[in-house]
Amino acid sequence: MQGLGDVAHNIRVDIAYDVDDQHLDGHISILKQSGAEVFVFAGVPENAAKVIRAAADHGWRPVFVVNQMASSIETVLKPAGTENATGVITAAFLKDASDPAWSEDQGAWHSFLDKYTKAGGKDDAAAVYGYAAAETMVQVLKQCGNDLSRENVMRQAAAIRDYQASALLPGIRINTGHFRPVEQLRLLQFDGRSWQPIGDVLDTAFTDARRK
Repeated sequence: MQGLGDVAHNIRVDIAYDVDDQHLDGHISILKQSGAEVFVFAGVPENAAKVIRAAADHGWRPVFVVNQMASSIETVLKPAGTENATGVITAAFLKDASDPAWSEDQGAWHSFLDKYTKAGGKDDAAAVYGYAAAETMVQVLKQCGNDLSRENVMRQAAAIRDYQASALLPGIRINTGHFRPVEQLRLLQFDGRSWQPIGDVLDTAFTDARRK
């Protein structure tokens, strides 16, 4: 809420819940009755799918915004019903492994995900994040050269400039200085099949914090 600044007073209702909450449908009913026109969901993929479907079942069609962790087409939007999820918006910095837009991507992350899913892996969003983190760590070690002392590793981790890991969305670059590697996001909207970018790359609140 703090990040919303002066517009925070527009929030109609805020509901906290546990991961294993069995009353999501009831929460949706409360949110609908509030008259809210925008629904921001932050949580795990399984619950995101449930609330998107529940909102549709209640005949409620707000502007639906989900966190990136809960934005996988395969594990969230398809289980929710693509007809219910069409129009959902997210802010992301990583590619969605299940998005057909990246089916021909030759990046190393894609071959890794193929092996991961063939081995029985289910959480593709977490796998992409893990791969991007590992790939960025490799970049840090490359910059260290032969000096792998703690001091130099930390120095290089804070000196990454315009690095684009293969799993990052186009236009997203990693620049460190205060150990906040991701300072950019892209708004995306699901069209029923794929994520479509909305506008240009955006700086995050972390960027402003670093500049102050």
